[in-house]
Amino acid sequence: MQATSQGSLVAVSSLREFFRDAFHAASERQRLDIDEQAEQYVVNLLTLFARSEALYESTPSGPRLKPLVTMLCEALEAPGESQRHHALQRLGDVSLFIAGFFARSFAASLIDIDYHIAMGGCAYGTLAHATARGRSRVLAAVFAELSQKFQPMVDALNEVSESAYSHSDRDILRLYEIWLKTGSARCQTLLARLGVVPSAAATTLAH
Repeated sequence: MQATSQGSLVAVSSLREFFRDAFHAASERQRLDIDEQAEQYVVNLLTLFARSEALYESTPSGPRLKPLVTMLCEALEAPGESQRHHALQRLGDVSLFIAGFFARSFAASLIDIDYHIAMGGCAYGTLAHATARGRSRVLAAVFAELSQKFQPMVDALNEVSESAYSHSDRDILRLYEIWLKTGSARCQTLLARLGVVPSAAATTLAH
């Protein structure tokens, strides 16, 4: 079932179908041009992580997400190529999902969305170079596109996650903060709808 902005529910035949249609529509609205295989990868990722046991890891204290820096260290210290590739892919996947679906929750966190974008984009980029040979070349192209278009994909996923949410004046500061840190075209558009025109000079000062 999918919730609409009016609070009603619309039946969908499968979670994968919902994510496929929602992500495709959001990508078109965000003018995100991605290859079909990359789009399918993201849809598969969303469907997988919709199950909490796939996203979180079991610990004695309960389900937890490892810090991204811990995932990076595990990738760098992996004993073999296969384990290293798996760790990098996990880092990229988790970063993309969390940045795409929990952007608003970062407001009270010391680690913000730009950190996830940087870590995830770097992980996918490294993975693209490492797999750009043999039978992995097709997948390498997908990882390369995910790396190069990580920020626009986050924008599209933000739209999917907030499909039942209407922005108000209370969101201006957070939208402006994300725009300063990431240059998000989606945040810029939402700010304009709320009557705020971001200044390019502010971006220079922020960095």
